[in-house]
Amino acid sequence: MGEPTKYKKKRINGINIFYREAGNPKNPAIILLHGFPTSSHMYRKLLDELADDFYLIAPDYPGFGESDFPSQDTFLYTFDNIATIMGKFVKCFDLQEYVLMIQDYGAPIGFRIVTADPGKVKGIINQNGNAYEVGLGKAWQGIRKLWAKNSPENRAALLAAFSLEGLKWQYTHGTRNPENINPDTWQLDFLRLSRPGAHEMNLDLFYDYQNNVKLYPQWQEYLRKYQPPMLIVWGKNDEFFPESGAKAYTKDLRDVDYNVYDTGHFALEEEGEAIIEKIRSFMAKL
Repeated sequence: MGEPTKYKKKRINGINIFYREAGNPKNPAIILLHGFPTSSHMYRKLLDELADDFYLIAPDYPGFGESDFPSQDTFLYTFDNIATIMGKFVKCFDLQEYVLMIQDYGAPIGFRIVTADPGKVKGIINQNGNAYEVGLGKAWQGIRKLWAKNSPENRAALLAAFSLEGLKWQYTHGTRNPENINPDTWQLDFLRLSRPGAHEMNLDLFYDYQNNVKLYPQWQEYLRKYQPPMLIVWGKNDEFFPESGAKAYTKDLRDVDYNVYDTGHFALEEEGEAIIEKIRSFMAKL
């Protein structure tokens, strides 16, 4: 283990972006982009265990975690806008190269960043971060209705996702044993999702997710052209992003270290130790 994780902020376009930083900046860098409904908190095990050999940076997006939560009057919550902020955040570190880790929302945000500056990315670590239509599971049914019609009724139908039970389901569904999952995870997410305006902001992102799907062909072309080495560490029982999304990468990439686990959406919670060892092996080969 390296030095203890530090908790910092950078001001980007007037928004304070919180991030967790661990390790020596002289070591190979890994930028870790989180998913919904969580924050950089999801990477706490990696920061603790990998800081001896790597430099790790795990930010929170605007409206997530400990970053500022600007009102919808001053900030339009779209993946384009969030990726613009996070792209500037990454550039602040002036890294010559880095490995990107993506999960869930980290994929559409991360692929926007890497396609804008592909020369910096040495490899991608992918934990249930989708870039293929075949990788959209049956849990998208309600959100697809929202895409078709952004009505109050269709928005209200999705509110259960923000309840304590709904959040617990996201962490425990598909796991081998729910007792392996720390309940602090969904309790912390519930606290943040209980802030005024949080439901509307997240529903806006649900609606905007359709624009990520439209960009899938561009991201697939990036993969085919630049061939970044990819480590896949995928929870195969994910209702949102099933294993079909993981397999799709193998059609476009020649260098894939492919690993699936008998767990759910947040594979790090149940398979953190195994994934940490895979990351060490992957990084050693780059």
